[in-house]
Amino acid sequence: MSIRHGLLALLERGQMYGYQLRAAFEESTGSTWPLNIGQVYTTLSRLERDGLVRPLPESEAGQRPYEITDAGRADLALWFATPISRTDRPRDELAIKLALALTTPGVDVRNVVQAQRSATMRALQELTRLKYGSNRPEDLPWRLVLDSMVFQAEAEVRWLDHCETSLVRHRPTGPAAPAPRPGDADAGDAARWAGEEARR
Repeated sequence: MSIRHGLLALLERGQMYGYQLRAAFEESTGSTWPLNIGQVYTTLSRLERDGLVRPLPESEAGQRPYEITDAGRADLALWFATPISRTDRPRDELAIKLALALTTPGVDVRNVVQAQRSATMRALQELTRLKYGSNRPEDLPWRLVLDSMVFQAEAEVRWLDHCETSLVRHRPTGPAAPAPRPGDADAGDAARWAGEEARR
């Protein structure tokens, strides 16, 4: 999820200042994606630069709220209407890690797979505990986020099981034997020659 569009979506609800945006973002995602306040204000500055939000006068407490602009609403509507492409998502670090482990001398790939599987199972158990921790209707947004994370963890465990099975069947190939040259004696010729020598 883009922090940029997350903040725009929150500002569509109404005016907010930085700390309110951070709290609302974490509430919406069930604190599964914590933000630091520096990220919030850096993103707000970029949104203001791009004309997608505008700052409002400071409150008596010294807090400056922001509001979304018409351009920001158009950008947000486009984001909601555009499917997320897999090429837009971060590379899968785990898949790259295992691919490199297979070709790096001295690395026990099975240990890497088993360690990851144990960690993913622990994360899955914690996500499942959080998922069933509350059934309030207002918790639906972050429960959907948790569902997505649960499904991803379950898929990762299945993929790691597949990796273990593949490693069992994997047999590293050694260097190929050189092809015989024309005129070279084969194994049968060598045996017959040895027998003839022994009879002499």
